[in-house]
Amino acid sequence: MKIRRKQRETRTHAAKWLLLVAAAAFCFVAYQGIQGVLHVIDDWTSDLPSLSSTDAFNYAQESTMYAGDQSTLLAEFQLEKRDPLTSAEQVSPYVLKGTVDTEDVRFYEHTGVDLPGIARAVLVNLGGGALEGASTITQQLVRNTVLSEEANDISFERKIREAQLAVDMEKMYSKDEILLMYLNTINYGDGCYGIEAAAQNYFQVSALDLTLSQAAALVGIPQSPTYLNPKENLEACQERRNVVLDRMLTAGDIAQEEHDAAQAVPLEEDLKLAPNAPAQGIYAYPYFTSYVRDLLTAEDNPYGLSYADLFEGGYTIYTSLDPALQEKAEAACEAQNDRMADELESSLVAIEPSTGYVKALVGGKDYFTDQFNIATQGGRPTGSSFKAFTLATAIEQGINPNTLIDCTNPLKLSNGDDLWNFGRINYGIRSIQRATAVSSNTGYFRLMEKVTPAATIDMAHRLGVTADFNPYPIITLGTDNTTPLDMASAYATFASGGVRHDPVAITKIISKDGTVVYDAATDGNEPTRVISEEVAGAVTKTLRTVFESSEGTAYGQGPSNGQPVAGKTGTGQQFTDHWLVGYAPQLSCAAWIGDRNYESTDEDLKANDLWQDFMSRALEGTEVAPFPETKDPEYKNAFNTEQKERYAKETQEEKDKELAAKAAAAVGLSLSDAASLLNGYDVSYTEEYSNSVAAGTVISQSVQNGKIVLVVSKGPKPVDPTPTPDPTPTPDPEPPPDPDPNPDPPSDGT
Repeated sequence: MKIRRKQRETRTHAAKWLLLVAAAAFCFVAYQGIQGVLHVIDDWTSDLPSLSSTDAFNYAQESTMYAGDQSTLLAEFQLEKRDPLTSAEQVSPYVLKGTVDTEDVRFYEHTGVDLPGIARAVLVNLGGGALEGASTITQQLVRNTVLSEEANDISFERKIREAQLAVDMEKMYSKDEILLMYLNTINYGDGCYGIEAAAQNYFQVSALDLTLSQAAALVGIPQSPTYLNPKENLEACQERRNVVLDRMLTAGDIAQEEHDAAQAVPLEEDLKLAPNAPAQGIYAYPYFTSYVRDLLTAEDNPYGLSYADLFEGGYTIYTSLDPALQEKAEAACEAQNDRMADELESSLVAIEPSTGYVKALVGGKDYFTDQFNIATQGGRPTGSSFKAFTLATAIEQGINPNTLIDCTNPLKLSNGDDLWNFGRINYGIRSIQRATAVSSNTGYFRLMEKVTPAATIDMAHRLGVTADFNPYPIITLGTDNTTPLDMASAYATFASGGVRHDPVAITKIISKDGTVVYDAATDGNEPTRVISEEVAGAVTKTLRTVFESSEGTAYGQGPSNGQPVAGKTGTGQQFTDHWLVGYAPQLSCAAWIGDRNYESTDEDLKANDLWQDFMSRALEGTEVAPFPETKDPEYKNAFNTEQKERYAKETQEEKDKELAAKAAAAVGLSLSDAASLLNGYDVSYTEEYSNSVAAGTVISQSVQNGKIVLVVSKGPKPVDPTPTPDPTPTPDPEPPPDPDPNPDPPSDGT
């Protein structure tokens, strides 16, 4: 028995030791486990975002865009409707109480994490009841703001990070501050974030003026912002409103009478929905405004903004647009559209040469019908308006605009096709300047062959054109595409005396804290001299003939105030496009009309009226500004002499023929009528008698050394009268004879 007892005691003792060892081992393992968990938690929370700035809790703010006057609102860019409040005093007490009663009834008791609430939710969920969450208002705020990128992560790690930030936040901010931040950022459906935006959107009142029924309806929406949006599901929203009212009654924050009266209000009668925001947030001048938006969101843009920055960053953007000029551009384009078939439309860009500021831009007939911007996207065939770049190239190479070129029809191309002047007019041999005025295709093609396509393309790029071109002589006829924006910019370089200012549409960008993040005056492209002042001046002198010469393609279609202008017309192949690009010292304008689908139009259609209409409106009341006087470039290209020698005799013969034809028309006219007909020509007169032509009438003409000589009738030659014979003179009497010296004696008679 003693042995068995001893054995039992031994076994009992061993068991105790075993239990002790096991307990110790368990404690050790538990300790290690706890230490491991704590280590993991420390690792999870080692890179938590900062809570030091309340900006973190208003992370998405709209950006606004203004015109150049800094007051005309062009657009508001936002992913969300937000209007943050600065004080809880700006919010209805019903909202404050209802939010706490519904979302976090122990809000003013916990320290960020509601442990009793968590336990209750676990028990309810395990018991098979309706699923409950246990996130506090503080945790929801953290999840929707500083941890927004992790909001959809359901891992235990995210929960721990959220809880830690919630506790930290409660140490940094008061309960009222946290509640206001929550109300400023929570999703109320229909794109509304924040109680003020929601109040305005659904009831068109401020958050402070919400009734109990309205407040309860809004408080209920964040549970399911899409499903409970009253615009989409009125009945569900009303049911949720009633739940909120029940909880406010239970919490003792409203009386039974208030509760019953609010629930009796049909939500449909209470709603007063705000009008929908304008499409894409654009309030005015959509072609220009969308162009600026695209600049701001383009990859590697010079402004340092991204898409998210524009729509969430709360930036203020100032632009170059002149609202007064834009209105005039819109009016001119509308008037032009009214004069054309419905399928045709117009586009116009106006740029200030001294700055490059885009002052007006119209990209089509209706942006919201077709958002493709003709002014800035894709480009159109420019027709003969491209010839200005060939002209500038020739002048820079030392070719005088007075140099003769062959403008005869047709010109046989290398592919066997014939090239003709417009209307198949044979312009003969004439100067480059006169070829420009009439826009001779054959003359400019031959000139392009001399200056080379590569040099012309380089010139176009230097002046401000950004498009790529095929290096063939035919490009001088504007066969490749260029945007009105680029054309207005390139011609503005002529107007500025050869200094290129890249187009500026954005003048300044200011962040929400007032920091200037971009200023065109300091951060934009520096002006660049690309051609000499002399070359620019010579180009301008030549392009002025398009408006001022009687044979110019835009003759007499300058601004109504008499402002001198220069420019070039253009017509695309098959008459799909019609251009006039021109400039005054104050403004460069590219005007386009045509069919955006590249259908042929009336060949007589011109952009001249559109350009003249806008420029007249734009310069009305302004002082006429002369183009600056410049000296001629050095014209030392051998081409000048070669062409003179080649065409001098032929040209003189052509001139003499022209003069003879002109002079022939004067035959039979009175001298005064002939003088009027030949005004401007070198004319001399001779006179002669004519029995058949009345006096003072031109009898005949001749051309001598480039001068017209007219023979004018003096009338019939007078007939000499028969002279009266002189009277016969009375003869003088004969003198008596001298006496005979020896007379005979007298005889007797008798």
